[in-house]
Amino acid sequence: MSTYVYGVAAASHPSLPKGLGGVGEPPCPVRILREGGLAAIVSDAPEGLRPKRRDLLAHQSVLGEAGAGGAVLPMRFGSVAPDDDAVTRVLAERADHYRERLSALGGRIEYNVKASHDQEAVLHRVMAEEPETRALAEANRQAGGGSYDERLRLGQVIAEAVQSREAEDAAELQRLLEPAAEAVSTGPESGGWLANLSFLVPRDSAEEFLAAVEEIRKSHPHLELRVNGPLPPYSFVEPGPAEPAASTTGAATGEE
Repeated sequence: MSTYVYGVAAASHPSLPKGLGGVGEPPCPVRILREGGLAAIVSDAPEGLRPKRRDLLAHQSVLGEAGAGGAVLPMRFGSVAPDDDAVTRVLAERADHYRERLSALGGRIEYNVKASHDQEAVLHRVMAEEPETRALAEANRQAGGGSYDERLRLGQVIAEAVQSREAEDAAELQRLLEPAAEAVSTGPESGGWLANLSFLVPRDSAEEFLAAVEEIRKSHPHLELRVNGPLPPYSFVEPGPAEPAASTTGAATGEE
């Protein structure tokens, strides 16, 4: 049976609570695979696993229980290896990498910050700060709205200005939050967000990071910010050496 991987820890990591259940219905019992100085937190992988709410929460719960006892490198939901041997083989092959990551991420958490524009507020800023755009809009207004081509031109000018502001504000957001974090990772672009950033933050500095976010909310009212966290530091578990074991699927490597 395939093996589902939740995370990697040091072999000295305290044991998990007895009877801890993971993904699947009924929940698959969680167990530990040890190889050298490392341990993988795993369970059997249920057939047809999908990102349903119950299983997503189970994945997070296992990592939460494990993280309470010490540093854990979290694997993303759906990390599956062909069998237990494939997992322990990767632990052995990438031991140096995992030990380095455990040291680097111990006591750290992740906050994901997504940003979008308040559309009305950013349009006001464009009109207030760009005289040519404001003049073009006023000319159209005085002309009763302007011709079709004039309206089209105004729309294009405004769209380009907003797009430029999106890039500027994304860079500004990262610049302002970087001092409150140890590292930053840029996430994939997604519809509706001008920035998708993950920050690695010492657990005991979480309040300072959140205070920095609140300061940006006050000083940049045209930005709408969504903060998700604290999270296990998913975005900072690098895949490690480029030669994965042939029988693995990325489950024990941190690859997505």
